[in-house]
Amino acid sequence: MRLRYFAVSLLCLFAVNAGAQAGKNAQAGRSPELRVDYTKETLPNGLNVIYHVDHSTPVAAVLLWYNVGSKMEQPGRTGFAHLFEHMMFQGSKNVAKGQHFALLEAAGGRGGADINGTTNWDRTNYFEQLPSNQLELALWLEADRMGTLLEAMNQAKLDNQREVVKNERRQGIDNQPYGTWPEKMEEALFPQGHPYHHDVIGSMADLSAASLTDVENFFKTYYAPNNAVLVIAGDIDVPQAKQFVRKYFGPIPRGPKVPALASMRLPEIVGHQQRYVVVDSQIPAPAIYIGYRAPSAKDSRAPIVSLLGDVMGGGRSSRLYDALVRREQLATNVGGFNFGLADGADMLVFTATGKPGSNPDSLEVSILAELAGASSFTQGELDRARASERFAFVNGLQTTGGFGGRADRLAEGWTYFHDPNYVNTVLRDYDRVTLADLNALAHERLVPENRVVLIYVPPKKTASPSTTRVP
Repeated sequence: MRLRYFAVSLLCLFAVNAGAQAGKNAQAGRSPELRVDYTKETLPNGLNVIYHVDHSTPVAAVLLWYNVGSKMEQPGRTGFAHLFEHMMFQGSKNVAKGQHFALLEAAGGRGGADINGTTNWDRTNYFEQLPSNQLELALWLEADRMGTLLEAMNQAKLDNQREVVKNERRQGIDNQPYGTWPEKMEEALFPQGHPYHHDVIGSMADLSAASLTDVENFFKTYYAPNNAVLVIAGDIDVPQAKQFVRKYFGPIPRGPKVPALASMRLPEIVGHQQRYVVVDSQIPAPAIYIGYRAPSAKDSRAPIVSLLGDVMGGGRSSRLYDALVRREQLATNVGGFNFGLADGADMLVFTATGKPGSNPDSLEVSILAELAGASSFTQGELDRARASERFAFVNGLQTTGGFGGRADRLAEGWTYFHDPNYVNTVLRDYDRVTLADLNALAHERLVPENRVVLIYVPPKKTASPSTTRVP
């Protein structure tokens, strides 16, 4: 019953079942159905296009997902997908360097919030949200860089953005307190040669070795209409939007057949426990990161993985918070979450940060004890975790574009499942998770032989040399 309120603020955005069905849902303790409506077409060049109409605000979002992430990269060529996220803003045949942002901002978009690109292990996306009367501009800009980026690429731009990405690595990973833990966790949970073994940003050596020919070939292979999905959402006229799409994207030729993805298959558990102590001179307090190999986002058990992370480490009602922060007062904060990796396996991670000067051994013993007892969950714990996941998902759908918005979820569904209707099944799948499902997954995966423990500790303080005062 507690979940029904999530639909209230979205009545203007979604078709909601009414009448007798709503009454049945209420009696069963389920929310009324939320639905994102859409239409879809595929151009002759292979570009998949999804249209979603919402006239509640005069805003339109354009979102372009390319089916390329770091998992497609070859050994010795890591970091290319993320490098291209930067290169795509360096100008194309008809758009000078720096003008992509400038033109959209002049039309009413906000740089960063409404105009940006992101890369992860499984995909790269580019998006812009702006007044709906500027839709044609956004589509022209995206089409121009899809079709003509190589005509404006040169060695100077590559060298410049290579250094930008290297600096991003220095700031966000190498010189960031605790910044190396995700990379170390990937290396431990995924064996050498597996597509998830390396981090999205890539290695310094591979970035330094990247040639202009290398990046040109990468673009030709993956940044083509037949390897992308375009979502146009918001205050749009669909027939007019289709005309714009055919005008600007239609002439772009289909790209070559994308190479088959390397095998993502893995045993369900790692097979042995791994434990590493990392001395980090930049951190003020010890921290523990514990990772487990878990079912991937494409697995039918993916909702259980998210709920398990929430029950154990999601917020002040979680088991780890109650034990380590509230009762034992060993940690200042805790966390539990999964990465949402699409293929083969996912990473389910639990974290705890101690107090400055505290004993990391005590923190490790306590968090491992709680994880060892991760079973016999209660219905109340499952209900709270489900409510949290439902809120996060539905709250994201209140936006047209941006991360977790309707355009983003439609693109996600097509890229990962070849089904934009995926967005309309997420809440149903959370509702189907039972207490038995949650206990079974914890019993199967939260075991020592499937565990990686990273212990981050500050360097030991050395005694200052004594000084003798000379009279």
